[in-house]
Amino acid sequence: MAAETSAETISRILSSYELGSKLRRLRLRKKLGLKELGNHTGLSPSMLSQLETGQLVPTLPTLARIAMVFDVGIEHFFEKRPRKVVAIARAGERVRLPDRPDSPEPAYFFEALAYGAQNKSFESYLADFPHRKSRAEIGHFHEGAEFLYIVEGELEIRFGEDEVVELSEGDAIYFDSSAPHSYRGSSRKGARAVVVSVPPR
Repeated sequence: MAAETSAETISRILSSYELGSKLRRLRLRKKLGLKELGNHTGLSPSMLSQLETGQLVPTLPTLARIAMVFDVGIEHFFEKRPRKVVAIARAGERVRLPDRPDSPEPAYFFEALAYGAQNKSFESYLADFPHRKSRAEIGHFHEGAEFLYIVEGELEIRFGEDEVVELSEGDAIYFDSSAPHSYRGSSRKGARAVVVSVPPR
């Protein structure tokens, strides 16, 4: 299966909010036709029809104009119906991103493994750590804890100035992520790991 483009991923995520259905329900509740709603919003009936059927993704200014007509907040369109939290991240649907978008040599690349879940108690990622010959400077820190399971390759994690931990395939580590730390793929092909980041209790 071909991987999604970024635009397709964004479109799929937005479709879960059912923006078009919410617009249609508001319009029918007020007993307005597309032409009448167009007169109130300044939007063409054709555009409104495409918004309702999901053929067109609305911009925030467009949603704001519609929200004012129906006297609702713009957040009305982004409220999801209560449902059981089950989020599946298919392999071909995830987006691979660098740790920092402006970095010429990213320390790692990651894919969010539960981006569709709401009110998550932790964050989970699949991370690739490129091979580097020299140790990276102390990179980052954040409140909470972090857990890594090495899927393949060898990974070096540096804590502070002196402590260095070497991990191989099948190894796992849990640590206080408020301690400054950095990563380095130490094997020729780098390393891959499942990463779980837990906020402070």
